[in-house]
Amino acid sequence: MSDEPSVGGPLEPILEAVSPLVEGATGGAARAPSPPRQSAPKSRAPRKPAASGATKKPTPRSTAKPASGAKPAADEAPKPARKPSRPAAKTSAKSPRKPAPRIPVEPVLELDHLTKRFGEVVAADDVTLSLDPGTFTGIVGPNGAGKTTTLNMITGLLRPTSGSVKVAGVDVWKDPLAAKRQIGVLPDRLHTFDRLTGGQLLYYTAVLHGLDRETARRRTQELADAFKIEHAMSRLVTDYSSGMLKKVALAAALIHAPRLLVLDEPFESVDPVSAMTVAQILKDFAAAGGTVLLSSHSMELVQRICDHVAVIVEGRLIAGGTVDEVRGDQSLQERFIELAGHDTETIADLTWLHRFSG
Repeated sequence: MSDEPSVGGPLEPILEAVSPLVEGATGGAARAPSPPRQSAPKSRAPRKPAASGATKKPTPRSTAKPASGAKPAADEAPKPARKPSRPAAKTSAKSPRKPAPRIPVEPVLELDHLTKRFGEVVAADDVTLSLDPGTFTGIVGPNGAGKTTTLNMITGLLRPTSGSVKVAGVDVWKDPLAAKRQIGVLPDRLHTFDRLTGGQLLYYTAVLHGLDRETARRRTQELADAFKIEHAMSRLVTDYSSGMLKKVALAAALIHAPRLLVLDEPFESVDPVSAMTVAQILKDFAAAGGTVLLSSHSMELVQRICDHVAVIVEGRLIAGGTVDEVRGDQSLQERFIELAGHDTETIADLTWLHRFSG
C-alpha cells in the first residue's frame, strides 16, 4: 500500500455532508436511479359490440400496494415528502476554519528603566525599549545625548547604575557569556588586533566564538567577498584605511551569526559605494530574522534603510516607533530638529571672521 497521503482524504465525511443535500432535493433518502422501465406493448382485442340497453360498469380499482420500487399510478395521490433529516456536521474543505492561535514573539532586546550616572551627570535616564526579531532600528540624537552610553550598556561594555538589559531573554549582567554569544558589536572607538592580517582577524574571531576551523575559514572568505575586501585579507589591519577598518570590523561582528547587531556609527568614513553594500547586507540580515540597532547622525540614511527609529535627547528616550510614525508628514530630519529643540537664539557675533588676516 502506498505511503503517499490521499489528496481528498477519506470519503465518509464527504458523503455525510453531501447526503442531506440530496435528501432535501428528492424528498427522501438518496438512492441510485433505477433504469428506465420499458412497458410491454399492449395487444388490443377486437371490441364486442355492447348489448343493447346494457350499462357499462366501471372497473374496480385495485387497492393492492405496489411492489417495492414500483412507480405509483398516475391518478394515485402523491405521498407527502419526508422531512429531510438534520444535516450532519460538515467536514468538507468549505467548512470555516478557526484561526490558529497567535504565538507571542519574544523580544530580542529589552531595556528596562536603564540608567547611567557619572557623578551628577545623567548620561542615560530611565531608557525603556523593546526590539522584536527582524527589526532594523536606528537610534538618533544630538552629540552627547547618551547614544553611545546606551549602546555600551547593551553590549556589556559599561555597567548601568540601575535597570536591566536582556538579550534573547538573558540578562547581560547576570549571565554575560550567554548573552554575548547572541550579540555582534561594532563599538564607537574601535580597538582591534591591528598586528593581524584581515584574514587572521576574521578567522580568530570566529574560533573565539566557538566555530570549528573549517567553518571559520569558509565564513572568512564569504564575508571578505561580500564586503569586497578580499584583496586586503593578507594585509595587516594597521595598514587599513578608516573605511576598510570599519568593513572588516563589521564582518567580524557578523561572523558568528548573532541574533542582535549593535553598531555605533557603522557608516562613518565608509565611501558611498561600500555604504550601499553594507546597508544591503544589514537589510538582508534583518529580513532573515536578525535584529539590528545602529546609531547614526545621518537622518537621511536612517530614514532610507531603517524601519524603526528611537530618538534620545539628554539621555531620555523621547520618541520611538516606526519611521513613519515618528516623522509623521515631515522628513525625519525636520522631525528630529523639532524634537531635539532647535536653538533659535542669535548666533554669537563673529564678525571678526569676515576680516581675513594678512
